[in-house]
Formats: sequence, C-alpha cells, structure tokens
Amino acid sequence: MNPIFVDLVTKTGDSGKMDIWSLMKDSSGIVFFVLIVLILFSISTMFIIGYKWFFLKKAKQESEQFLAIFWKERALDIAYKEAKEATSSPVANVFVQAYEELEKIKNSEAKRNSSDIDFIVRTLRKAITMQTNRLESMVSFLATIGSAAPFIGLFGTVWGIMNAFLNIGAKQSVSLATVAPGIAEALIATAIGLVAAIPAVIAYNHFSNKIKIQVSEMENFENDFLNIVKRYIIE
Repeated sequence: MNPIFVDLVTKTGDSGKMDIWSLMKDSSGIVFFVLIVLILFSISTMFIIGYKWFFLKKAKQESEQFLAIFWKERALDIAYKEAKEATSSPVANVFVQAYEELEKIKNSEAKRNSSDIDFIVRTLRKAITMQTNRLESMVSFLATIGSAAPFIGLFGTVWGIMNAFLNIGAKQSVSLATVAPGIAEALIATAIGLVAAIPAVIAYNHFSNKIKIQVSEMENFENDFLNIVKRYIIE
C-alpha cells in the first residue's frame, strides 16, 4: 500500500472517510484539553440558551397578564394579590416592592408630604436594578463564550499544526501521511470553537434585545406608578 495513506487508514472507517471522533480521542494532550474545554462551553451554551429562553418567555407572559389586570382593575390591592402570584414577571416584582413601601407610608403616623415620593422612587429604582440583574444573569457568560471560544480553538489549531511539523522533523519524512492526522485534529479545534461561539453570539444578541424590552417596560411602569401614588401621598 502506498505509504502516503498508511497513517490515514488507521483513522478511517469502512466508508473511507476520516473518523472525527477517533481524531478527537487520539489528539495530543494540549489539543485534547482544548477540545474538552470547547465541548464544555458548547454544553453550557445549550443549557443557558434553553433556560433563558423559557425564563424570558415566562417573564414576558406574566408581565403582560399582570399589566392587563393592573390597568383593568385600577385597584392597587387587587393588583398586589395578582403580582404576588406572578413571580417570574419583573414588572410585577417591581410593583410588589413599591406597593409594600407605599403601604408603610400610608400606615405610618407621620404626616404625609411630597418627600415621601423619594422613598417610593428609591424603592422602584432598587427593584428595577435587582430585576435587571436577574434578567441578565448568565447572559454575559454567552458573550464570554462567543468571544473566547474561537481564540481557544485557534490556539488548539496552532498547537496541533506545530506538532504536525515537529513530526515531520522527527520522522524525517514529508508526506501527507505524516502531517494529515495532526493537521486534521488541529482543525477540529477551530471547528468546535466556532460551533460553541456562533450559537452563543446569536443567543446573546437575541436575549439582550428581549431584556432591553422588559427593562423598558419596568421603566415605563415606574413613571405610571409614580403618577398613581401621588394622590395617596400629596392629595
């Protein structure tokens, strides 16, 4: 058999095609470690995408339901009961904290004045910050994977190609059989790096837009709620 194919045959299936899984399993130490890291990144990306998709979808649905009840009933105590049930809704959670602060002001013996509005404003802004952080949790990790994975894969590729050329010197043979397996396993690192990075970048941009919409809803609700509570404090 032509020696140019000897090394390739050992890594080839019955169909005559290169067996990617065998190349990954037989990769050199550094390249194998890079592949494991990238595979873990891919698994983490898929988990985060699935979790955040369901979480943001539920948050959107519960916010829409809460706002519909809030504007329909026009009674804060009824809206409060509904908000307590909508635990995934960022708008509802903001309302719960603001309403509880409003009740403290209403039940206090101190004379009400316009400065009490400051307490409500601080409560609303603190609640919005907390809910924003909750919405954004784990999404930043997608950005990290999207930016880092290609470079980690490239590092594995460079290392694998370097080893392939070192094998040329060690075997004193310049042939496809000498360099092909090393280059093939090196290129797999780049491929898996892209497999991890591309979904992460797409999901990050998608989730960021969804989160911006929900943050905007909370900020709009803040203004509307403040206009409503002024009559409880000032009037």
